[in-house]
Amino acid sequence: MKIAMPGGSGQVGHILARHFHARGHAVTIFSRTPRPAPWREVFWDGLTPGAWIDDLGQSDVCINLAGRSVNCRYHAANRRAIFESRIRGTRLLNEVIASLRHPPRLWLNASTATIYRHALDRAMDESTGELGGNEPGAPDTWNFSIRVAKGWEEAFFSTPTPRTRKVAMRSALTLSPDRGGIFDVLLGLVRRGLGGAQGPGTQFVSWIHEDDFARAVDLLISREEFAGAVNLAAPHPLPNADFLRALREAWGARIALPSPRWLIEMGAWLMRTESELVLKSRRVAPARLLAAGFQFQFPEWPAAARDLVARRRATGCTSA
Repeated sequence: MKIAMPGGSGQVGHILARHFHARGHAVTIFSRTPRPAPWREVFWDGLTPGAWIDDLGQSDVCINLAGRSVNCRYHAANRRAIFESRIRGTRLLNEVIASLRHPPRLWLNASTATIYRHALDRAMDESTGELGGNEPGAPDTWNFSIRVAKGWEEAFFSTPTPRTRKVAMRSALTLSPDRGGIFDVLLGLVRRGLGGAQGPGTQFVSWIHEDDFARAVDLLISREEFAGAVNLAAPHPLPNADFLRALREAWGARIALPSPRWLIEMGAWLMRTESELVLKSRRVAPARLLAAGFQFQFPEWPAAARDLVARRRATGCTSA
């Protein structure tokens, strides 16, 4: 199988590239900064047609992960870059795929579980989940993230591609032991004694282990009935306080200072990021995966945390 991955140079792209490459599939990553890798990398800017079109035309599957990182302050310039990098790249792919004589049979486009409202009361699945936006009292940064997610999916589904099946992957936090990823940041807090509840600690954390994420993508590729939006998340999200407690226990941390909201806001400002990534409750249910019979290897967070910690320690990289 030939797989083209626009924007595949980030953490999630590397998870999938490793997974497919290890199974003998031909992977080509489209990147603004191609680098030597076990797989092929070609240049694309996400704005204009280029030589990458030939690779796309020869691929069986397109997995679009392109978009500026949301791990930044949401000032005007960054907001514009976050939004436009997703919308323009997706529109470009729509134009190209619609014009290809032999387009990919499947296009998986990144989306996010952030598209659902701040949910403490119940889980959000694909059919009954409530999309967020302008809830009373919601910070502007939360509403911005939801507008980005909605605009991204609208750009994705706006152009018909009759010969290419489309799936929007509404992914939760995808956790791997790699340096620089989300798990790396969380483990760093735990190791420094800052792994107590963040803010109220009641906000839910939706997550998925990297192995289950890759296996879920395999299922989306192999099963023709999947189209539209699919939640990629473990079936048991849990409150932030419980999530961090399980990570502390997996690491063996004894000190766990909590982080009140004012401290999170200050820390986010110092780290040039946004508190929304921590304080918004994401309670997502993978109803479509479960209905298709998908078996999670890591349905519960404590076991997943122990596995990720063990793999991190096995690499000898315990600094964060």
